[in-house]
Order: sequence, then structure tokens, then C-alpha cells
Amino acid sequence: MADLSKRYATALFELSSEQNLMAQYLFDASFMCDALRDKECKTFVTHPRVTGAEKIAFFESIFGGHIQTDLMGFLHLVVNKNREAFLLPALGQLIEMIRRHQNQITAKIVSAVPLTDGQLASMAALLTRKLKKKVDVQVLVDPAVIGGISIQADGFFVDRTIRFQLRKMKEEVNQTVKKESGT
Repeated sequence: MADLSKRYATALFELSSEQNLMAQYLFDASFMCDALRDKECKTFVTHPRVTGAEKIAFFESIFGGHIQTDLMGFLHLVVNKNREAFLLPALGQLIEMIRRHQNQITAKIVSAVPLTDGQLASMAALLTRKLKKKVDVQVLVDPAVIGGISIQADGFFVDRTIRFQLRKMKEEVNQTVKKESGT
């Protein structure tokens, strides 16, 4: 599945590049992904009893006149070949390809509590300087980390959460106990 999604994404990326419309394709693909992630929309599009004509009409009603013609053509192609399951993966890969080409990345930050706008801006600026890329931040609030944050961006990973520190301390204690007991 990943291979076909990548081929679709690569073809769309090349079209966006040839037409010098990368920014528009990025915007349109993001808009499409947001719509297609909706549970009811996803159920409709992937339901085996919904005809291709109904799916095309549905896409036309949502996206018609709002997205690039080639992206609408892509929707038609996917429906005609019964490959609706490839839509979101292909669009996601297209978004990533364009963002990488434009030297942009998304940093995923996990925090126990919501971060303020100032903290988010500060993190984005710091990561932009460190990684020498335009960094957008995406925050996941997970109370299970107890406190602190973890950051994952472009192969860069830092975990300064209390949960990680506690796990690390537990491992160190276990290692010490094993050494002292001679096992």
C-alpha cells in the first residue's frame, strides 16, 4: 500500500513542481486531508456499497472549484480504480514531499499540559535555529508523561518527561541490584 501511495504522491508532487503550484497543492492537499479524516466522510468514501458515481458526486460537491484540477483528477482516478484506501496516505505523503522541498518540517511535542502560544512560538523558533529548517509545532497533551516535554522532529528526539526520567531511574536501580547480587 505504501508503494502505491508513494507513486501517487510522487506524480502529484511532480505536477505541482512543473506547474509551479507547490504552495497551492500543499494548501489543497491539507484541505482535502482535513475533510477526508472526518469519520462520516471516511466511512462514506470507503463503503463498498456506495457507487463510484456517488463518490465522485460527493467529491465534486465538497471539492469542486476549490482544489486544483489535477487533484480532482486524482480523486476520480482513485475512485475509478477502487483505491479509496490510498487517498489519505497519498495526500499525506504529498504534503510531506512539498514541505521537505520547501525546507519545512513539523515537530511533534508531547506535554503533560497545554502549552501557551508564547511557549509554542519559542519552541518553534528554537527548533528552527537548531535544525535550520522552518519548523511548525504540533502538540499532543498526554497527562501520562506527568511533567516535562518530549520533542520529535526530523530525526531529532529529546525526551525530558518525568515519565522517561522515572523509567530511566528504574532501569539504573535494576542494573545496580543485578550487579550487587552477582547475577
